[in-house]
Amino acid sequence: MTLTRHEGVLCHCCDCAVAVAVPVSAPTGRKLAALQSRRRLRQQLLLALVALFLFGFNTAATEGEDEDGPYRGKYLGKLNSYHHQVSGDVYAVNEYTFLIVGFNYDGNGADTFFWSGASNRPGPQGFIVPDEYGKTNILDRYHNKDFTLTLPDRKKMTEIKWLAVYDLNNQNNFGDVYIPEEFEPPRTQVGGTFSKRNHNVSSSTIEILDSKTIRIKDFTYDGRGKRTFFWTGVGAQPSSRGSKIPDERGYLDPIRTYNKETIVLELPGDKTIFDIDWISIYDVADNENYGHVLIPDGLNVPPSLVKITPYEFSLPNCRQLHKDLQVSWEVFGPQITFQLSGQVAKTDYMSFGISGSDTASQMIGADVVVAYIDDIRGYTVDYNITSLAPCVQVLGQNKGVCRDDVVGGLDSFQLNTYARKDGINTISFRRTLKSSDDGDKEIFLDRSNYVVWAFGQLDSNNEPAFHTYYPKSDIIIDFNTTEPVNDCFSFTKRAETPVQIWERARITDATVRTFNAYLGPSGGLRGYQGITGHVSSGLAWYINGYMIPELYLKRGLTYTFKVRGGNNPHSPEHYHPLVITDDPQGGYDRLSDAKQSEIRVLAGVEFTRRGRPKPTAAGPLCLSRYPDHYDRRLDDNFPTFKKFNRSLINICSDEPPALLEITPNITWPDTVYYNSFTHGNMGWKIHIVDSYTKLRNAGHSLVTAWLTTLTALLMVLAL
Repeated sequence: MTLTRHEGVLCHCCDCAVAVAVPVSAPTGRKLAALQSRRRLRQQLLLALVALFLFGFNTAATEGEDEDGPYRGKYLGKLNSYHHQVSGDVYAVNEYTFLIVGFNYDGNGADTFFWSGASNRPGPQGFIVPDEYGKTNILDRYHNKDFTLTLPDRKKMTEIKWLAVYDLNNQNNFGDVYIPEEFEPPRTQVGGTFSKRNHNVSSSTIEILDSKTIRIKDFTYDGRGKRTFFWTGVGAQPSSRGSKIPDERGYLDPIRTYNKETIVLELPGDKTIFDIDWISIYDVADNENYGHVLIPDGLNVPPSLVKITPYEFSLPNCRQLHKDLQVSWEVFGPQITFQLSGQVAKTDYMSFGISGSDTASQMIGADVVVAYIDDIRGYTVDYNITSLAPCVQVLGQNKGVCRDDVVGGLDSFQLNTYARKDGINTISFRRTLKSSDDGDKEIFLDRSNYVVWAFGQLDSNNEPAFHTYYPKSDIIIDFNTTEPVNDCFSFTKRAETPVQIWERARITDATVRTFNAYLGPSGGLRGYQGITGHVSSGLAWYINGYMIPELYLKRGLTYTFKVRGGNNPHSPEHYHPLVITDDPQGGYDRLSDAKQSEIRVLAGVEFTRRGRPKPTAAGPLCLSRYPDHYDRRLDDNFPTFKKFNRSLINICSDEPPALLEITPNITWPDTVYYNSFTHGNMGWKIHIVDSYTKLRNAGHSLVTAWLTTLTALLMVLAL
């Protein structure tokens, strides 16, 4: 018997389908079995492809989220929602911490907590997981909130089987997510060591702490490269086609000398460890790799929880000056428009300008803008720098960091816009390229310009105090480029850790009646600034070898200060007569007549017939200074003042000191302050007491109370 099968054949000439009869022989039994086997195989392959597609789709819908957005850790899944609108995505940050993204809960449970345990499914046997604030309160309403949860008592994710939103009163599970078996949470990964190629570059094994953070132990580099940076990029080997990594303090300058130091680097902007193949110590001047380490693929590391804020600028050119500061600009005719953006505190200023030298970046002689925002508006103030000191009068002339309008110049900057958003100040302003003010530096378009920058805290008069951050190398910018230039990246901010200040010194010895007062550096955030909470001028009073100790003086006794703070009134930096007043700030000579009238002067100042103040305790200069070529930005690396003090060099005049004798009496307040006559924020407290016995008894009572509390605690523990 002959079968006929019709197949549709497309007729191209007339767009019609023509049925063509094709004779086909009937298959034999063996052929039929083979045909059926092939059909089953095709069906199985089709099912496998469908399953693979669905698996790939599900994977893309879960883990693939990280490819489109920031890396959040290892994805555990969506919260299974049973009641009260519980929902959200759950990630493992590390072996102790969950990240919950887009969490929702209506808050209507009676006794509801985050709950976890090791049983097969959520039930009454488990433990409370503290909320995002570390508290074990009943859960309130949540709406699309992102936060982390940390398991209590150092419990690990590998020791539990689930995380739930659970009502203890009704023993009702509102939503949960399960921990897969043999789950490996993200953790710090160990990498290789820096290859030893040149300039003594070496290290121990690096540690990749999270997706943005690398710790390098025992790092060494001799600092003799030309323009050498921490450098990163992609490819098999380091090359010039890379980009800078800010150093451990956020600077983008050529790196300093390191000698077996442990440093922590953070990848800039939104860059993560998954975007790079290597980290190098690279000299861009000679295109030479001094040593590098390769970054392995597929690292199971915790996500970085730093806050990333994209930079916003409306001008075509942008230069990243520091991890937390950038400048952008545009030239239009005879004018140039600038925008400064900085991740700074509310009371901070940003400064940028043309160097005082045509061959280097130099603060002395520089013409800069000081930009800041107060509670009402923004400001851009023109400053001229003649000395690294606050603006003071020297023989009738203002010297130091002075406003242009104070030294007879003009304020050449015109404020355009200002805003503070997400902790970032953004201020735009403009000026002419060549100002009519002789004190202003010209901005050249036919050649590169050396520039300076800084940012730090404002003092109580909204004047710039000693800058916290500033460059130590030359910064060169060509403001007239044919093509826009932009090396800026997003701002990043970690949770701030409190600075461990140096020990507070107190001189309470009743037999000490003489105090040797001289000058020394203020010691960064751990020193003067941390101890007093005031901004620093860069120098501080050292008394009997201690930085700004608190003094305890008894009423009716006479004390002598041997003052060596500088007696040359021509020096704006090193002329510091000692004064004692009831004002904690100091700098009496800089204050207005109205401000001076509010302050009680107790010693160190006499008044002329015209009522002008005149210091009486201006002694020769004795200065504890830094060694040559020392970088004072490293002050906070010293764990104690004692170690910091040992690193300084004492340079003292042979002249006898000025003597300031005081006898506190009953009219003196209980707390007064020693300070500089010319500069603010250099001294600290003097406690005036009626009896040293009371002081000793108070100290004894404090120790007794502490021992009593400790004994009671030990007894409770023994029970």
